[in-house]
Amino acid sequence: MVTVNRNAIVVLPKETFLQWLHAVDPTSAELSLADLREDPTIYLVAECAHDEAVKQRVREVFAAIFEEQLLAWHTDRLVWPATRTFDTFCQWFEWRFHSMLVDLSAEPLIGEDL
Repeated sequence: MVTVNRNAIVVLPKETFLQWLHAVDPTSAELSLADLREDPTIYLVAECAHDEAVKQRVREVFAAIFEEQLLAWHTDRLVWPATRTFDTFCQWFEWRFHSMLVDLSAEPLIGEDL
């Protein structure tokens, strides 16, 4: 067992995101919020020492997360929301911070550029 020198941000879509997706992609009409939240994306970030550092770290990375979440569901950037501020991010997504990551696998970590 190895403690990993990263923290995690788990991102879950909210109803606002689902409404946008339904509006821009008619094939998503059958998807529910539960469907979107079933397998959330987890983002690893540098370790944070305290609550204020956590908030600052999320503010530093939210734009990249917002774009990745949009791209994962709809690739036409022309229909993405024009305003993608931190407040908008918080209206569209719930995020949870996790400070302890433990690697239980004996396999080496392998990174992949996205």
